[in-house]
Amino acid sequence: MELSGIHHVSILVTDMERAVGFYSQVLGLEEIVRPSNFQTPVRWFTLGAQQIHLIPSDEPDSSSPRHFALHVDDCAAAREYFTGKGVPPIETEPIAGADRFFIADPDGNHVEIIHFSREWSAESEKELGVPESTGLSLAERHQRELPV
Repeated sequence: MELSGIHHVSILVTDMERAVGFYSQVLGLEEIVRPSNFQTPVRWFTLGAQQIHLIPSDEPDSSSPRHFALHVDDCAAAREYFTGKGVPPIETEPIAGADRFFIADPDGNHVEIIHFSREWSAESEKELGVPESTGLSLAERHQRELPV
């Protein structure tokens, strides 16, 4: 057996039409047809070779540092874009060689937006230096409902 990548990420949503609006109109993802034998009325979106699946739920997912990340070519432009759409960027712990922030969908699911100027590695961190930390532990960030 050989693992070859991530096929899809599933997200719980409490208002399907509102979520479809966010993932299609704000993120600009294309909705695709799901298999006709699915009993649950999930909605599928394509993102390159991967997919995001929206699963209806009566309750939103519990607040946690859980998230998925989307790579962009320009984080500054992405911050402006999301701000213009009424989706405020949430700044987070810096990573050497990367610019990143989070946004939240209407159900509070965290989405990391990231641009690596070069892929992170221990060697690149040695070369680029370690960015100044916020000083909050993972547990403290979670208690404050901040993404990591």
